Amino acid sequence: MAVKLRLRRDGRTHYAFFHLVAADSRSPRDGRFIEKLGYYNPNTHPAEIVLNEERILHWLKNGAQPTETVRSILSKQGILLKLHLYRKGKSPEEIEAAYQAWKAEKEKRADQKVKA
Repeated sequence: MAVKLRLRRDGRTHYAFFHLVAADSRSPRDGRFIEKLGYYNPNTHPAEIVLNEERILHWLKNGAQPTETVRSILSKQGILLKLHLYRKGKSPEEIEAAYQAWKAEKEKRADQKVKA
């Protein structure tokens, strides 16, 4: 069974709301899924993203493949950075330190963008 991390559409007409789920790649978009891993609400500004990082990393470590959109969301949240460092054999302390440095740099760039 090939597992994909993908978005499952909820909400009403013209007001989409998405759950990030682990699902069998053969099941339909809004059909059966294995586990809910978070949600993404593009209707707010900025978009609201709530993820269960521990479970997402579990699925990625066990071979689940994210779709392009989910890969973009995970990258912006720094989860793919954590996975990359884990696969390189870094310790949990090194991973957390690198993540915090990345997050600080990201916030610094966002502040500079607002000032400009």
